[in-house]
Amino acid sequence: MEYDTETSPYTTSDQTSFAYVSARDRWPVILTGAIDDLHRAITPCKDDEKITDGKTIVEGLTKLKYELQHNRPLTPLTDDGRQDVGDYNRDLNALGSPTWFNVPWLYAECYLYRRMSTFFALSTHWKSYDVFARQKLSTFVSSRPAVLELAAKYKQLINQLKSNVPDSKTPEEKRDAEKLLFFEMCEICLWGNATDLSLLTALTYDDIQKLQGSEARKVQEKNILVNDLPAAYRTLKAAQNTDPKGERRVDIVLDNAGFELFVDLILAGYLLAAGLATQIVLHPKSIPWFVSDVLPADFASLLNALADPQALYAAPSNNNKDHVGAPTPLSDREVSELSFLFEHWSSLHREGQLTIRPNLFWTGPGSYWRLPSSAPDLNQDLKESELVIFKGDLNYRKLAGDAMWSTIVPFSDALGPMGPGSGIRTLALRTCKADTVVGLPAGEDERLKGMEGGGGDTGARKWAWSGKWAVVQFCDGKA
Repeated sequence: MEYDTETSPYTTSDQTSFAYVSARDRWPVILTGAIDDLHRAITPCKDDEKITDGKTIVEGLTKLKYELQHNRPLTPLTDDGRQDVGDYNRDLNALGSPTWFNVPWLYAECYLYRRMSTFFALSTHWKSYDVFARQKLSTFVSSRPAVLELAAKYKQLINQLKSNVPDSKTPEEKRDAEKLLFFEMCEICLWGNATDLSLLTALTYDDIQKLQGSEARKVQEKNILVNDLPAAYRTLKAAQNTDPKGERRVDIVLDNAGFELFVDLILAGYLLAAGLATQIVLHPKSIPWFVSDVLPADFASLLNALADPQALYAAPSNNNKDHVGAPTPLSDREVSELSFLFEHWSSLHREGQLTIRPNLFWTGPGSYWRLPSSAPDLNQDLKESELVIFKGDLNYRKLAGDAMWSTIVPFSDALGPMGPGSGIRTLALRTCKADTVVGLPAGEDERLKGMEGGGGDTGARKWAWSGKWAVVQFCDGKA
């Protein structure tokens, strides 16, 4: 904890924060869902040892839920062989004997998922089981309209970028078009976060559809409170112009699986086809994390789904329970467009232009202020990148130490050791779903609090909890 910001963190005892709501309301629901999922997986089992093994995990999850709901002290993690157990237990020891309702929010939430993972790691038959995988797939199926819209647009775009057919645009018009396309691709990637499963636990099939698609994005543009995409574009374009035939890498620290991973791959494929990067490195999590975060297996699952999209979207077994009636089969054109994605992304992966690089650091107990000291090899590796894109709310919270900053503190200041002089260029694409927000103009927080449901005089920054508002913030750590 010696490398974390000295600015106080949000805690689960703060009744004005989303931490308070999360600990009391969200986390028990998430644990209940995990228990129910495992029960469903155990039921068809014929192997008595596997059944007993699964029931032991259910007992552990049930005990964890009881401790949480009854405000018991957090206990040291059982050693399951992973190197980060010591990190978690050292932090817990430094915190004293915190209880669930009086502990730094970031640590407690990371501890929750890390402790859940120990039950599976210590099992015999369930080591690689992901209790959230079923939800991830279900949400991707529910995202069908947006998936089909983007698949059609992506195929057309990639073919245009590859064709090199002369057009009637002037050089200035072409430059403007390229820039606007970059902005739209990044904004698609930004709002793909709207399907964060750990927050949107009660959405129906129709609700999820409303969060996605081009019309929704146009409405949401005005809700981007800070937009540093022009600076990020200038950075990538300058690198391209300086060394057009050289290696230029962009990293994406992933957030959610399902539809969001789909749009992350849309962005990755576009950056490569447009020549803004020659290699994309994706950074997933190593263990099931915050319900919907990407694991390496989720990448393979998505590609497998796209390899046979008709089976995914037209099979009755995959029909979302909230969607009334039999699913409509995909048209031949829709199948062709989704198959194009599978072939294109698989080709990029085979050729080494699209790689996956997990690291235990991403599921550690602390903030990214610790990166240089806790993961020096990863820190050095990220310096090789032209731009590191951090997706989603948790990555933003970790970048800023999940601290109680004034909203007018510059983004670069809140990054601490990852800010100016770090050697790492950071772009955060974040829809706000937690209290920590920095880099806003003076008076903006007060204006948003004054809106209906924004928090008003309660002291709560409720406007930042819903995912309605977003920030896109850039820091050039190489400057």
